[in-house]
Amino acid sequence: MSLLNKEQEIAVRATEGRVLVLAGAGSGKTRVIAYRIAHLVGMGKSPESILGLTFTNKAAAEMRQRVEELIGPAAAKKVTLSTFHSFCMQVLRREINHLGYTRDFSLYDERDLRRLITQMAREMLQHEGQLPSLEPTFAALAKASQGTEGEEEETWHDTFSQEIHTRLHSTLRAYNAVSFDSLITLTIQLFVEHPAVLDRYQERYRYLMIDEYQDTNPAQFKLAELLAAKYSNLCVVGDDDQSIYGWRGAEVKNILHFKADNTIKLEQNYRSTASILNAANAVIANNKSRHAKSLWSAKSDSDPLEVFHAPTDALEAQSVIDRLIRLKESGMKWKEMAILYRSNSLSRQFELSLLQAPWQKDGKWMRGIPYEIFGGLEFSERSEIKDLLAYLRLIANPKDTEALLRIVNVPRRGISDAFLDEATKYNRTKETPLFQVLEEIAHGSLALGAPRAQSAVRSFVDLVHRQRSAFKAGSLSEALASFIEEIGYKKAIEEEVKSEKMRQFKWENVQECINALGQYELEGEGEKSLQDFIANTTLIRQHPKTQKKGGEDKVQLMTLHSAKGLEFPACFLVGLEDHILPHEKSALQTGIEEERRLFYVGITRAQRHLTLSMASSRLRMGKYVPTNPSRFLYEIPKELLKPVSYKLL
Repeated sequence: MSLLNKEQEIAVRATEGRVLVLAGAGSGKTRVIAYRIAHLVGMGKSPESILGLTFTNKAAAEMRQRVEELIGPAAAKKVTLSTFHSFCMQVLRREINHLGYTRDFSLYDERDLRRLITQMAREMLQHEGQLPSLEPTFAALAKASQGTEGEEEETWHDTFSQEIHTRLHSTLRAYNAVSFDSLITLTIQLFVEHPAVLDRYQERYRYLMIDEYQDTNPAQFKLAELLAAKYSNLCVVGDDDQSIYGWRGAEVKNILHFKADNTIKLEQNYRSTASILNAANAVIANNKSRHAKSLWSAKSDSDPLEVFHAPTDALEAQSVIDRLIRLKESGMKWKEMAILYRSNSLSRQFELSLLQAPWQKDGKWMRGIPYEIFGGLEFSERSEIKDLLAYLRLIANPKDTEALLRIVNVPRRGISDAFLDEATKYNRTKETPLFQVLEEIAHGSLALGAPRAQSAVRSFVDLVHRQRSAFKAGSLSEALASFIEEIGYKKAIEEEVKSEKMRQFKWENVQECINALGQYELEGEGEKSLQDFIANTTLIRQHPKTQKKGGEDKVQLMTLHSAKGLEFPACFLVGLEDHILPHEKSALQTGIEEERRLFYVGITRAQRHLTLSMASSRLRMGKYVPTNPSRFLYEIPKELLKPVSYKLL
């Protein structure tokens, strides 16, 4: 207990009843959970009576390691520490026979489930051709698995998805299979319909702890309440100020309205300096739906929060990279620095600047700062960007068969894999470029495939020829924007992508690709050609990927969502403009308070250095559009901010 502060010790010793531990950012919540488990065992409680639930395997493993250090591997092994899904899987392996399955059931992942639902839809509609989009149905089923209500508006998809939902359960039971998403809801069904089964688990797990409670959805909330109903020894640990996953079903009201016998606030922060914490406190205080608390630190203060306003997004990126180099020269490692942004599409400018940046290592000049995208792909590796670049490669060079094969049926245009197999066999036999084979089919000089496929090929060949002329005639970025509209790429994203957030993310990446081409046209002198852009732009430059290893010295790039739970000596929060943060569409969906919590999470990732930046204008569709600073910046007291020039002096 000597390693705990006063509030942490109170939380550890509060072993009975319903306990709410409000653990502010960097306040040592994992330590509290581990010590609380050790304290229970030290009091003579059986390790087997303790259940700890969290959201990720990484968090569960870290918790187990901490517990082992305190009570030893033998006792720690008897404590159940797992994710919600893993725990439910264990329960169902033992008890699912009560629901009409056998214990050797199969677990279906999302791909298996989508294939099954598509097959069911064909049978229900008695339709063998191309189906209407099933994405609304997949989204409704996902909501059902979280325990949330579907859309109230009655549409064809709502009625259809309800019928699919009903049939899906009987079909899965007939296959003796369960889906990953239904593990929790099936466990709830088991406990509700078979009270004797529930009673056995309530008797075994008399002490229940839940980590990151602010991230629970309705199904997880109900599962916890069922397990704790008999003895009411439920300890939940979390921070309503860090509830940022409303878009995927988490409900902050679970922690805001938790019926607690005892509430303990952990407000001492062990991560950040006072200036950083004061800024975070000032921002989050503007949220009305929250538990009142204020982070503080015993650390001596260091650097003030720097804020700068660059004329353009490209100059903002360059200014951030200049500051990274300065920190590196002062002795900091690349991996101790992070660039955080609201949307993945903002990473492109920073990737370009990082790849080009000159810096010194051991007295020698280097080009390119090592970096990695945390929890995401480099811009040029994202599927939608690969699609567009493949189109550009084909338009610039029709002999590029690899590019052709990637996009010949993107978006879907009725050119089947079977037809392509036939065409590529002909192309290999005759040693003729594949696009030339398609041209011969389009012109009628080669009879290959069914009439429908021939018609689709004719349209595709005409499209490529038209676009070759368009890209030679005027602005490259305008030609690309027009081309994207002509092929209906936005509609294809909407039909094929499950979540609204992912659709939005992919479409923003598409816009950034247009911007990259527009920026290329604006930079430098001389004639601008599509071939030159493809050959030279850093956007598609071969950037060697290495196997990610712990401790590699690379600058970290990540979204604010991905940054939760992490910390860095130096953080750069970039793109702090209205409509980006707060994000206009997300604010409408989950509310302005969740967007403010996201900013708060970003601020509290920084340990010593925090820089806030924005651009006065951003490139959109080949033109610079003026922006406004994020309204959240005005919530930070002026005395905590040090305005600086975007140019390093």
